[in-house]
Parts: sequence; structure tokens; C-alpha cells
Amino acid sequence: MHDARELGIIVYGATGYTGKLVAEYLNNQYGVGGAVRWAMAGRSEDKLAAVRDELGIASDIPLVVADASDPASIRDMVQRARVIITTVGPYQLYGSDLVAACAAAGTDYVDLCGEPSWMQQMIEAHGEAAGNSGARIVFSCGFDSIPFDLGVFFLQQQAIERTGAPCQRVRGRVRGMKGVWSGGTLASFRATMAAAKKDPSIIASLTNPFALTPGFTGPEQPSGMKPLYDDVLESWVAPFMMATINTKNIHRSNLLLNHLYGEDFVYDEMLVTGPGDKGEATARAVAADKSMAEDPTAPGEGPTREQRETGFYDLLFVGHTAEGGILRAVVKGDMDPGYGSTSKMIAESAVCLLKNPEAASGGIWTPAPALGSLLIDRLQRNAGLTFELEQD
Repeated sequence: MHDARELGIIVYGATGYTGKLVAEYLNNQYGVGGAVRWAMAGRSEDKLAAVRDELGIASDIPLVVADASDPASIRDMVQRARVIITTVGPYQLYGSDLVAACAAAGTDYVDLCGEPSWMQQMIEAHGEAAGNSGARIVFSCGFDSIPFDLGVFFLQQQAIERTGAPCQRVRGRVRGMKGVWSGGTLASFRATMAAAKKDPSIIASLTNPFALTPGFTGPEQPSGMKPLYDDVLESWVAPFMMATINTKNIHRSNLLLNHLYGEDFVYDEMLVTGPGDKGEATARAVAADKSMAEDPTAPGEGPTREQRETGFYDLLFVGHTAEGGILRAVVKGDMDPGYGSTSKMIAESAVCLLKNPEAASGGIWTPAPALGSLLIDRLQRNAGLTFELEQD
């Protein structure tokens, strides 16, 4: 039944800022009538047609009308495709019915979610249904959290290959990054903060590194919330805005990989600001920065093409091996992290699911245990990412 569906992939939210980038990437990479049968979905057929024309996409690409406020239209949409890409956030406001529909119908699903309290709710509500139907629900298939989740996975694979054991302690460090916010990211952040004010349990979820590992709590983890001097890097480091979601996803990956990294695995994620007094001052300035909460950018707005194409990121993962040595892995992306690179990552995640039905069973997943090396290979071939070991 799954193989007989009309479409391979539907991009839901194709008239939004990020959805348009995903549609553009799929068109440029896979075209029409090729190995991927894909379609564009949103609330308005007229707006979808206008975006299709704007992007120079052939009229053969189908348009699907679906609206988060109309659950029947969502259920109809998921029955037509093998994989749904959704860029319609905040997911806690607009995504629950879609996850439920995919879990019930056996339809694979990828999103850009960085909303851990909502993810926790979806795992509890729909994990069993997804397992029964065969639906592979994969959260966080953008900059949060693919480069981090797969970066740790890559490092651990290398450690096991070289030393026979994983690294019990891994430090995730952002060495360089150039990009700007979009209104959609800010809307998700504000929706989470608003929900937390109403429900104190959400605060507990946000601060618990094991919020997405039901039934398992590992050792105490570094908080990552204050500037500190990193003796291994010989540099000051500062809190990193996305660590709250990435660390949770990486611990969930470890759980879903049957604790491949060990039950005593420790991970933190911070931003490198440099050595000396200047590095310390920068770290303290980053920790005090409140610009995300005050940014006026509205949903639908985001970086220009030039800003996307001149953006980049450089991520370092430092592992302490069982032999007492240090192993360093680097993940780099060739466009701005949040949009240029993210649109390619989520599209390739969907194609990877489509092309590899055997990669994972039904359930609610993170990228590394669901797709692992298969996705790393696709990202390096098609999406401008690199995964490499770095010599000391």
C-alpha cells in the first residue's frame, strides 16, 4: 500500500519562507519525472501556483490543498504520499494533527522542530501508533539537530573503529557560524516561552537533558548555561542558543541506538569565543545577549539569497577515547545554517527515508538512529556538508 501511493514526497508549507527553499531545492536537485515524485502543499491553491511559477517549477508538480485548521484535509494529504516534509511551525501550534495522521496512516514524516516539550508530548501520544503502522517520524531534520546529532554519531563510529569503544565524554563546540534569524524561528521560540509561562512542567522539560529519553536518566550533564574556560580547547566558550534542543536529541539518539555511546555518556554544546581576556569578554557578552527575544522579524521573513549563500558553519566535536586520547571530528556546511543549509538537509532526509524503507522501523526517531551513515553520505554528495576527522 505504501509503495502504491501517488506521491513520494509532499512539501507541506511550500508557500512559507523555508518551505519555498525546500521546494526550490527539490526542483533543482530532482526536477520533474525523475526518481522522486514530489508535490507542494499549503492552505491556498492560488498561492501554491504563484510560488510554483515564481520558482520556475514545472506545472507538472502537483499542488495539494491542506490546512492545519482542517484535520480532514491533513488526513487526506498524508494518504497520498510516502513522506511528508513539514515546515509549518510553530509545531506546538500547527503540527499535532499532522503527526497523529502520519502515525495512523503509516506515512513517514520529517520536520524542523526545535520545540522539545512538544516533541515529548508527541512521543508519548503517538510513538506506539507509529510503531504499529510503520510510520517513521523523524524530528529536528534541520540545523537543529542534524549536524550535531550526526556529528556525534560520526565521531563515535570513528572512535569505535579505531579503539573498539565509544567516547564517554564528547564536547560539541561551535567554532564559526554566519547566518540570520527568520520570523518562523522566532515564532517557535516565543510560542515555547509562552507555553512555559502557562505550564511550569514545560520549564522542567526544557532544562532536563533527558526529557526525550523516557525511562532513562543518565549521569549529571554540564549545564552549558554559563561562560567558562575550556581546558581542552584552551579557549573561552559561551552558552549556545540551540544546545537546549540538540543535547536532548543526542541523548535520545543514544537511547535509540541501544546506548551505543554508553549509559554513562556525557555531552555538552557551547560556542567558542577565543582565548584570553578578549575571549572571556566575548563569552560574557554572548551569555548576556537577549536579542533573540527582542527581534522584530515577522513570520515569512528571513535572510536574502546573498545572505544564505555567504553563510556557513564550522562545528567541532572533541571526544575522549577509552585509551585516554582525544579524537576530533569536524562538520561544516556551505550555506547559512538556518535556511540555506537547513532546506537541503530536510529535503535530503525525506529522500533518504523514501529511498531506504529498510533503514528504520516505525516509531518516533532522531536523525542519527533513523538514517545514520546513509544520510551522512547523501548530505556530503548533495547538500554541501562535510564530515571529517581533524588532526590535533
